[in-house]
Parts: sequence; C-alpha cells; structure tokens
Amino acid sequence: MEMTNEYCAKVFKAFCDEKRLYILELLRDGEKCACKLLDNLDIGQSSLSYHMKILVESGIVESRQEGKWTHYTISKEGSIHALELLDMLTTPVTAMANVDCCK
Repeated sequence: MEMTNEYCAKVFKAFCDEKRLYILELLRDGEKCACKLLDNLDIGQSSLSYHMKILVESGIVESRQEGKWTHYTISKEGSIHALELLDMLTTPVTAMANVDCCK
C-alpha cells in the first residue's frame, strides 16, 4: 500500500475517535458481527456504519457480508501498514538531522 498523504490521513482518522478505539478493542479477540458490536456500544446502527466505514477505508479493519449482517475483523496487513506509517513519520531523517540551519 502506497503511503500517500490521503492514506496517512485515513489511518490517523481511524485512530482519533474513542468509539473507533473501543471497536478495535472489541475486535482484538476475533471477528465480530455488527449485531455484537451494537450490543457493546451505546450507538445506533447508522453510527456504527459510519465508524466501520472509516475503519474499513483505513485498511485496519476488513469486512465480509453474511446474509443481512456484516462481520468485521482486524486486518493483519492493515495493522502492519499502520505501524510502518507511524514508524516512518516519527523516525528522524539522519541526513537532515546533521544540518545546522542557524550558522
């Protein structure tokens, strides 16, 4: 997955909401049906859909349809990309670190 600014913004948007963080916590122990997520959250179905759309678009969560319900799971590949992104954005570029701009 290419690390474009658009992709980076989607990943960070996925992590910047309390409800989405709680959803990720619920998904840590395996796949969950939307109905089970709703049972654990104090939100309606349309709010859950909104949050899941953001999580799925970020690549951190995968979805699959089964009948009328959607099932969600944390994406191993998406998690790896998110970690790589955070590492890339927080690791100093050593070549630039040695430049003294105040001489």
